[in-house]
Amino acid sequence: MSAEPSPTAPTLDAITIGRSCVDLYADQVGCRLEDALSFSKYIGGCPTNIATGAARLGLKVGLISGVGDEQFGRFIRETLDREGVDTRFLKTDPKRLTALAILGLEDRTSFPLLFVRTDCADAGLEEADIDPAFIASAKAVVVTGTHFSKPNLDAASRKAIRVARENGRKVILDIDYRPSFWGLLGMGKGHDRFVRSASITAHLQSVLPDCDVVVGTDEEVHIAGGDTDTITALKNIRRHTDALIVFKAGPKGCVMFPGAIPETIEEGVSSEGFPVEVFNVLGAGDGFMAGFLRGYLRDLPLEECCRFANACGALAVSRHGCAPAYPTWTELEIFLKRGVVNPRVREDSWMEHVHWATTRRHVWKDIATLAIDHRIQLEAMADAVGADHARIPAFKRLAFEVVVETTDPAFSPGMLLDGRYAEDTLFDASRAHLWIGRPVEAPGVDPLDFEVGDSLGVALREWPDDHVVKCLVRYHPDAPEDHRAELIKRMRRVLMAARGNRKELLLEIVHEPDDTAAPDTMARALQDIYAADIRPDWWKLADQSTEGWRAIARVIEAHDPFCRGVLLLGLDTPMDVLEAAVARAAAQPVCKGFAIGRTIFGAAAKAWLAGEIDDTQAKAMMTERYAHCRAAWSTARSRHAAT
Repeated sequence: MSAEPSPTAPTLDAITIGRSCVDLYADQVGCRLEDALSFSKYIGGCPTNIATGAARLGLKVGLISGVGDEQFGRFIRETLDREGVDTRFLKTDPKRLTALAILGLEDRTSFPLLFVRTDCADAGLEEADIDPAFIASAKAVVVTGTHFSKPNLDAASRKAIRVARENGRKVILDIDYRPSFWGLLGMGKGHDRFVRSASITAHLQSVLPDCDVVVGTDEEVHIAGGDTDTITALKNIRRHTDALIVFKAGPKGCVMFPGAIPETIEEGVSSEGFPVEVFNVLGAGDGFMAGFLRGYLRDLPLEECCRFANACGALAVSRHGCAPAYPTWTELEIFLKRGVVNPRVREDSWMEHVHWATTRRHVWKDIATLAIDHRIQLEAMADAVGADHARIPAFKRLAFEVVVETTDPAFSPGMLLDGRYAEDTLFDASRAHLWIGRPVEAPGVDPLDFEVGDSLGVALREWPDDHVVKCLVRYHPDAPEDHRAELIKRMRRVLMAARGNRKELLLEIVHEPDDTAAPDTMARALQDIYAADIRPDWWKLADQSTEGWRAIARVIEAHDPFCRGVLLLGLDTPMDVLEAAVARAAAQPVCKGFAIGRTIFGAAAKAWLAGEIDDTQAKAMMTERYAHCRAAWSTARSRHAAT
């Protein structure tokens, strides 16, 4: 039993302790790890995965672990910070490198796994790294079996247990047995999950009396219980602890034993599993634990804890990667209500969209975007004054300087930049933490064609993850059916390429001005696109009447409540006319900013290309117009908020 509760109420739900590593997952599925050619990089390590999964489910979670003072260590820290995990006690070790795990998906039952952990940072934790006040700040501490495998790690984990019990906090043990970490197998045998060892059984059993919950698979129960018969092993565990025992039964879900161990597994407390096709079992148990914690630390019935855990495990085995595969609370609620529609969950377009949309990396304010991805327009300006096209990149650099030198706390700064004339500027823009949109369409071509070449997926693979794929499409809902069908087909290509490369998509939908068009014409265009199962993250649309904006908002809400929103485009509109358009857009909650180009840079570009003004004057002209757009937006937003 736990000690008397601490008089200080906990501020965290849980703290996890143990491994942090970078997972390098083979992109090729169905081949040996030896034959894999490329890898995707994720965060990994059992407690790091659990912390991420629990944070996604709305729990307040901290992590105690170690990373190196290098790029991979910073990647782990920055990722955890974005996920909402408390990293104050994620130690940066100046003498050790971040651990690595290299993983493959060879077939439906073989998942080769290599651990690169020689003197790694997370194995350098010491007892002194356990801060008693931090431990006491959480309702529960989650310790992992692998972090009892070395004397220094054992001492650190036992101190955390001791402090937790002294403060009346829960202690949860994830047995997390990997024989290679205990020196029973070579590091090339990381995928082997069980080797019998009396000494390790005794070691783990010395931890059991201080635990409130013990969680494990059949192999893990076998090592902790010292027997390969599961019921016998469970009974042996029970002799050492009164803890709730959570037995992970794979596709069948889980079974919990709050009291005496019965004669059959089926007599425990359980909830049905979810019939999904297994794509990748690696890390599924950590996702399971995150779901269990969401129920357990909210004092829900054990059956509901099972249900959450089973659902999280099912979603995890359906996807590539460990932590990136775990659901958010919104996603979990939808999955539990909706059930399994397609056993190949990664091919269930709605669930995959919900997962994507609720785990997107950045949170943006209203975006003030200077759009200068123009190519043929700037070429025409240069031709008109006899300027060399080779000067265009320098002008785009000036526009970039205008944006990065602007400070406006009401907005997230953004740019639309192209690779043809602004490739070097794009490199710097990525480091400037801007919202960046980058075009793929070939300018001036109808129907849609792609400037980046026929293989969109290959082209986008070279782009940084934070570059938004922007595609301009000339789509009218009343155009001939075959024309619309071809555009829909090409938009789907863009969407699939963007999602396959983990990039957001902005669709800019334009059609020729028509004074006789109905107010809902653009809304009908969006309706057509959504009906084709195309859900971009962003829309870029021209000025609409108030009625037109409301129709657009209704369509977006009906088809994708997770849409990032609409950016207003300018279409080279004179500033006085644009102000009215900005006022209409800013009054609409669905509009999240603007992406205005020639109205801001047009006059400056013409004069600069003609040699009539210098760099400083060109920047001053663009700065003034950029500020004018932001002010117009802020005024309209404030006026709307006041009403």
